[in-house]
Amino acid sequence: MEIIKLRDEYIKLGQALKAAGFVESGVDAKFAVQDGLVKVNGKTELQRGKKLVDGDIVEYDGKTIRITG
Repeated sequence: MEIIKLRDEYIKLGQALKAAGFVESGVDAKFAVQDGLVKVNGKTELQRGKKLVDGDIVEYDGKTIRITG
């Protein structure tokens, strides 16, 4: 599990996927989200700009990111 510590109030989903190294670029993040491959808190998320806050859990390709404040 990757842990991302927030520097601001939130991080966008695409940025979190890149920061964790799950995707190589914003374009890769865009397609992963558009294709319904990413879940936030157990629900499929289709917005790459979804704001993630403290406590959110992101799942992609069998890997997990935890957002902490």
